[in-house]
Amino acid sequence: RWQIKKTYEEPMHRLAKATAKVAQGDFSVYVPPLHTVDKLDYLDVMILDFNTMVEELGSIETLKTDFFSNVSHEMKTPIAVIKNYAELLQMEGLPGEQKKEYARNIEAAAEKLSGLISNILRLNRLENQRIVPEVEPYDVCRQLCDCILQFEEAWEEKEIILETRLEDCAMVEADESLLELVWNNLLSNAVKFTPPGGSITVEQTSKDGLVSVSVSDTGCGMEPESIRHIFDKFYQADGSRSREGNGLGLALVKRVLELLDGGIQVFSEPGKGSTFLVTLPAAGADGGKAGAGRGL
Repeated sequence: RWQIKKTYEEPMHRLAKATAKVAQGDFSVYVPPLHTVDKLDYLDVMILDFNTMVEELGSIETLKTDFFSNVSHEMKTPIAVIKNYAELLQMEGLPGEQKKEYARNIEAAAEKLSGLISNILRLNRLENQRIVPEVEPYDVCRQLCDCILQFEEAWEEKEIILETRLEDCAMVEADESLLELVWNNLLSNAVKFTPPGGSITVEQTSKDGLVSVSVSDTGCGMEPESIRHIFDKFYQADGSRSREGNGLGLALVKRVLELLDGGIQVFSEPGKGSTFLVTLPAAGADGGKAGAGRGL
């Protein structure tokens, strides 16, 4: 009886107490195993698995807390802008042109807030797998051209030279609507962070059952530390550019590509620009045949 009590009952009571603490939100709990590593039994294994579970839950809780903290911070800025300019608009004797400027600032802040909420909802649905990709073969070169043309006004305004090197047709197995998010985010970032008079290159190739698409810019580039975190939620490599985004675009890109069995790599050097390389499964044995070439 004493042996049973020491070997099973007391450890199980400790484990039960620890479980109760975890249920109340305490993720600092640790239950020591009964034996050394070379003499573990099934109860030790269960205790070690419990400790691992608690550690993971603690990490998730930290991420969740940071996420909500960041969301709150990101929302406060456009809301404050809207509030301030709305108050200014109520001032008497404002010139008509000044009223228009304040109204434009309110509209821009509202668009930023709307974009933030949309991205949060999209990311939440993607991460919780509430979106089931509708994978089918289609021509990614056609889609790339359509997406590039959406940014024509933006790149012309900054006098950016845009060069494309695309095949006539490259069929991929993917969800067309989800993949559009990827191209729009990468192109948007390239236009934002390329200085006036700079250049952007979009290149697509097919090889060994894979279709690759790279988006390169001549922007400021990134440090290695920034590259390591570039796909983290709310991470912005350059704090001075926080007004130009909310740090969710590349997190969305990565999650979409994970769902579609694709991949993404980043190559960048400070002062030399950045390249984002996306790879996707080609559609069938003939999906990656190159044509004579397509350009804009």
